[in-house]
Amino acid sequence: MGIIHPAEIYAQQTQESTNTEDVVRRIRFSGNENIKDRTLETLVRTRTNREFLGIPRFTPWYFIWNLSNGIFGEDPTYLNLQTVANDMERIALYYESLGFLDVAVDTTIVEYRTDKIEVSFIIDEGEPYFINTISYRGIPGFSDPQKRVNFLEQSILTKGRIDENTYRVNRQYSSQELSNEQQRIITFLKNNGYASVQRDSVIALVKPDSTSANTLDVLYQVNPGEIYRFGDIRVRLSDEEPPVNYTQKDTLIGPPHTVDSSNVIYLQKEPGTQSHFSLLSSQLLFKPGSIYNHSLYLETVNEFQNLGMLYIQRFGQNENQALPDFNREEIPVYFDLQTLTKHSISTELFGMKRYGYGTGFGIDYNNNNVFGNAENLIIGANASFEFVSPAVLEEIDTTATQSSVFRSYELRAEYSVPRLNFPFRTLDNRPGFTSGVTRYLLSYSRSDQLLFDINSDVGFNMRYEVNHTPNYSSFLDLIELDLVDTNPSDAYIRNLRNEFGTDTLQDGTIVDAFELQRILEDFEPQVSSIIRYTFRSQNTDLIKRNRGYFSEYSISVGGNIPYLIDNHISTPDTLEGNLPSLFGLSDNDLSYSRFVKLSADYRRYVPISNSGVFAWRLFGGFAQPYGGSNSIPLNRRFFAGGSNDIRGWAPFQLGPGDISTDNVNIPGGEIKLAAFSEVRQTFIRDFLGANWMAALFVDAGNVWYGPENDFRDENNQDRLEQGRFRFDNFYNQIAVGSGPGLRLDWEYVVVRFDFAFRLHDLQDGWLNNKQLYFSFGIGHSF
Repeated sequence: MGIIHPAEIYAQQTQESTNTEDVVRRIRFSGNENIKDRTLETLVRTRTNREFLGIPRFTPWYFIWNLSNGIFGEDPTYLNLQTVANDMERIALYYESLGFLDVAVDTTIVEYRTDKIEVSFIIDEGEPYFINTISYRGIPGFSDPQKRVNFLEQSILTKGRIDENTYRVNRQYSSQELSNEQQRIITFLKNNGYASVQRDSVIALVKPDSTSANTLDVLYQVNPGEIYRFGDIRVRLSDEEPPVNYTQKDTLIGPPHTVDSSNVIYLQKEPGTQSHFSLLSSQLLFKPGSIYNHSLYLETVNEFQNLGMLYIQRFGQNENQALPDFNREEIPVYFDLQTLTKHSISTELFGMKRYGYGTGFGIDYNNNNVFGNAENLIIGANASFEFVSPAVLEEIDTTATQSSVFRSYELRAEYSVPRLNFPFRTLDNRPGFTSGVTRYLLSYSRSDQLLFDINSDVGFNMRYEVNHTPNYSSFLDLIELDLVDTNPSDAYIRNLRNEFGTDTLQDGTIVDAFELQRILEDFEPQVSSIIRYTFRSQNTDLIKRNRGYFSEYSISVGGNIPYLIDNHISTPDTLEGNLPSLFGLSDNDLSYSRFVKLSADYRRYVPISNSGVFAWRLFGGFAQPYGGSNSIPLNRRFFAGGSNDIRGWAPFQLGPGDISTDNVNIPGGEIKLAAFSEVRQTFIRDFLGANWMAALFVDAGNVWYGPENDFRDENNQDRLEQGRFRFDNFYNQIAVGSGPGLRLDWEYVVVRFDFAFRLHDLQDGWLNNKQLYFSFGIGHSF
């Protein structure tokens, strides 16, 4: 056994090579009372071979390498003394950044077996230092003195004001927080005219406080420079075809485009761009002659990028693409843009076989700058035809007269503009609303099929999307309308029963199978409308989901549009509770219901190791009919079960309450509560191009009928009460599923395999169901 001391390590740094033939098998940390081992492990570059499931020294790939004499497996990680020395310095710098300014880091390297090395980092943390006061010198004043005061007091460092420039802090020293404060000052100044401010314009001076041990005083010395204004703006838009020839030109002088007539906005474009000058000028969030604001400059760049019909070749504040000329009082701005392909067409031809042989054809047309203001239009159409021979028709149990050619048609259009339209036009380009999008979707389909006809299926959606910040977004579906007018025949329903079967309840009642109930309700003539607002907040990678959080909150109100039509247009002053068929295409009445629906979804991802994460999710939802309605549409209810929900139950097969799947005659619920947790740990890296992760999960929850809903079902009131939400009993109806899982994590996709056991089966009780349930999914469950 031998020991290498720190002096020997530093001596080795001068040698040409610091590699040895010793294999690193153990890495340890001692003395680190305030910093966890897993954090220090991310800092050091001295590594052991890959461990399986994070089990120390369990490195099967290295053992395979040994057994195969280096043919297979993973090469050993040899000791590198230079790397160890760098690790010591890296640990010390990290501690100093957190306020442990007296930290000392030592190391011992022990050969506990021939050519097998243990590296120990020995840390003497010392006492942390605290910042007592923070002062600012050189921050300019403004016409409104409160502006400067408000800025200083918004810092996380300033607690109590001592004088005009000095504040109490009483906070542990953190170099990252001081760096963040430096950047905050720079951003504030650049957004208030001081365009030449750089990092070396704001310097933090730290000195010990003579009145108290382990305390510091911080002074920010600021050299803001001069105030600048925006100069002339030049925007040039070219098309895809060379040569570039800007034959169309326009200039904008004076208010409202510029502050005064001394500055100009120069606009140039080629005829082939087929765009209006107003499109270019409307994206500018600042005016020539106004005080320089760097945030507005960058947001203008984003505005051009978000148009979707062009890309930015160059943007800058100097015609020669160099740094701005700060010798001038005004800073010009240049944008060179180029349009993308305006027209595109895609087609699809397919064949099919159901009752007979058929074919179908689809076409989509895309125009990404319809009227010259970056509007995007997608128009699609498809049709299918299926020939069924008379012999096949005779084999089908039907008395209906049907054509031997079945037909279906669909038309759809999506129109979007990169701005907020009526009634929110006044919000467009205001702070927090600079990236708004308005979308309109319209679809119409008709189908003449065997034993049923869809007379019309009309859908319309008007949606507003806004990314307020990189983390916060809003989605408003002002109108989401769907009209379905169908004529299923008795023979069609009889055939569905033959295919899906019926269920006999415990009291002998025969009900349709769950799948059949859903199909029949979907084909019931009805009109559905929704007004929905959704707020989303997130700071996580939506593919990896290994840090941060994701949350989404939604409120919907349904049925008000058909209600207004029913009460004021269709039958004025008389409430029928339904509407006539669209354009009189059939004799059907279209039913509707009015309801309100709320949901909240919160997810958190907590790293627990270098390659592990603990994830949890909470979901709550509530829907309630009102205004004479006693239920909500099937497609608006909550369901439970499935690979992305409570694992161990198939989709839609859990609940309501503790009603068994075989006895559910009204599927879905108006209340949902669910909680999910999962631990994921990488145990194989870069095998078949993916990181392999082991997982252990626990899911719990259920859905229930609303406490005040009236289902008008006198024959099954007892069973319906089993599924109704009760505060004194709902916790006994929480289903729990748990088990292991496997994740294959490629760069842009995650494939998931889960094996669940029902810890609490609502029919069998706790731990009585031994069956294993498998589920497969793309992406993490949450």
